[in-house]
Amino acid sequence: MAQDKTTRKIIADVMRSPGNRVKVAVVDIDGILRGKYIHKQKFASVAESGFGFCDVVYGWDSQDACYDNTTSTGWHKGYPDAQARIDFTTHRNVPWDGGVDFFLASFVREGKRGTELLPLDPRQVLARVLARAAKLGFMPMCSLEFEFFNFLETPQSWADKKGVDPEPITPGMFGYSLLRANHSRDYFAALFSEMDAFRVPIEALHTETGPGVFEAAIVYSEAMEAGDRAVLFKSGAKEIGARYAIMPSFMAKWHQDYPGCSGHCHQSLSDGKRNVFHDANPKTAGRAGMSKLFESYLAGQLKWLLELGPMLWPTINSYKRLVDGFWAPVKPTWGVDNRTASFRVIPGGTTSTRLETRCPGADVNPYLALAACIAAGIAGIEQNLKLTTPPIAGTNVGGEKIARAPRTLIETTRIFVKSGFARDWFGDEFVDHFAATRDWEWRKWQDAVTDWERKRYFEII
Repeated sequence: MAQDKTTRKIIADVMRSPGNRVKVAVVDIDGILRGKYIHKQKFASVAESGFGFCDVVYGWDSQDACYDNTTSTGWHKGYPDAQARIDFTTHRNVPWDGGVDFFLASFVREGKRGTELLPLDPRQVLARVLARAAKLGFMPMCSLEFEFFNFLETPQSWADKKGVDPEPITPGMFGYSLLRANHSRDYFAALFSEMDAFRVPIEALHTETGPGVFEAAIVYSEAMEAGDRAVLFKSGAKEIGARYAIMPSFMAKWHQDYPGCSGHCHQSLSDGKRNVFHDANPKTAGRAGMSKLFESYLAGQLKWLLELGPMLWPTINSYKRLVDGFWAPVKPTWGVDNRTASFRVIPGGTTSTRLETRCPGADVNPYLALAACIAAGIAGIEQNLKLTTPPIAGTNVGGEKIARAPRTLIETTRIFVKSGFARDWFGDEFVDHFAATRDWEWRKWQDAVTDWERKRYFEII
């Protein structure tokens, strides 16, 4: 792979920077960074060709238990090294790790037509969708915002508690509270400033409703960069938090009495010159200044997004967030600046008119959530779908007859694996593998004996 001028400069800058190590990472199927430090001399030697990285990262779950039902990788193949290629556009320095140079990498393999990207790699799932959008002349612009609870815990204290009763950094329900933000101001300030230095700029950071919960809105960017920023934000927040003995959690819902944690996906489309979601002509614009393209994009999400449920709600816990009356939307509805709808149309004018897809939780793999949203939207444009569903008002007023989302991971997985739409956009290999991993997650849950069961049945039954 020939190196362009920019790549050569990055490599030279890395070799001149202080220290003797470089940090590299790939993203697994759950959106978790898996990486290692390599010596600078090793980095120089693999910058062009790539480096070996065990493909077990796609063959095990978030607890490093190997799947028993996948075929792309597994014990039957011996978990060999796969080739990981460094993406030089992701170069960053980690301010809380001595400024070490950092890169994301993506897996490749030898296929029938030579070197090809690995279909299981979440970054490549999104890349496949973006390539299809580009053929239509569109560049998706995106941002994610996360709600996350913060606790006065360390990995050791949490292990000692055996996963029970984490202590929030502050008590009470204080959304948008400057008082509560000031309580943890050093941590709060570090998130803002150090993420910015890490090229993950935060547009806004505030407390949400719940004990110790924050919401961070990441600055808008091109879609792949938005996925990178989102993954790095989740990992970086945990690393920064550890310095203050604070453990952030992006679990979708950690307690039944409190609201869940969202991972809202904001999207618009650019044709390279302007935001094509906005139509300034009142004679041709739809509701709230929506262009016809925007209406078709939204119609696509209304039609297909629920077929892609595991990409939005990937864990057992995801579905505990989908509770009526607890902020998270539970039906495929849309509205104009309505936060109770799954799809919130934000009429922001020429530059900021956009769609906020509100149904995903903070536990998403950002690349897969963005891929699902954009695929459904672009398909709506490809097929010139009309927006025939009326917007809701208030809390689902007008959406009473719309069926709600499924309540379990196994239900959405069974829909997903049979989806011709998913196979068309993401490929059979990814769909079969991802569905198998979600089936595995469901079986692990089926085998588990929970605190709820012990409290309910141990003595009385």
